[in-house]
Amino acid sequence: MITGASSGIGLATAEALARAGAKVALVARSADKLQAAAARMGPGAIAVAADLTAPNAAETVLAEVQQALGPVDILMANAGIYLAGDVAEADPAAIDQVLATNVVAVFQAVRAVLPGMIARGGGDILVTSSVAGHQAIPWEPVYSASKHAVQSFVHGLRQQVGPQNVRVLAIAPGVVLNDLWGISDPEEIDRKAAEGLGLRSEDVAEAALFMLTRPRNVTIRDLVILPRAQQI
Repeated sequence: MITGASSGIGLATAEALARAGAKVALVARSADKLQAAAARMGPGAIAVAADLTAPNAAETVLAEVQQALGPVDILMANAGIYLAGDVAEADPAAIDQVLATNVVAVFQAVRAVLPGMIARGGGDILVTSSVAGHQAIPWEPVYSASKHAVQSFVHGLRQQVGPQNVRVLAIAPGVVLNDLWGISDPEEIDRKAAEGLGLRSEDVAEAALFMLTRPRNVTIRDLVILPRAQQI
């Protein structure tokens, strides 16, 4: 079950997992994009259109996924939005939306899947964080704060549920050349990737697949993945 799966890192990771033989539930708000992506991946993929910031949305989505595909063994809590700029000039509604999407929706999705994973004797929770969760970045303090919250949550949760064979992992990219950064032109993506100025979504997906396919005795707690030339 992958949230934020209609584009970017979520979509690329869903495709990588599907190629590896997993059944995949793609969750996001964009129904048309999700359905097209699930159709490309074949009968082992389903699309679930939902806004995970809505009350009880995580439980509703989980019930639909389990009815279609069975128990959730892997959750990738990936949905997120970006907000840059000076706090003094920020829209209060935009701040609320960042925290609702990047923090609260992640917490709720994880809480929804955990009881089943614990009851079945294990599972994997992979959260998409950011390098901004490892250091405060002055041009995006609200976004940085949301990712610091994710990091704290992941580290505390890992210690709670590790004895139940539930792994909790965080992947923290730098600049990724996708819709979150307003980049969709293939030529621009190719150019910036070649210059070391950004990662492809597929680069992050490959790293995520590596984390998820380690032996069960191994937890990669944090994986920070940066473009070669990112000055941070």
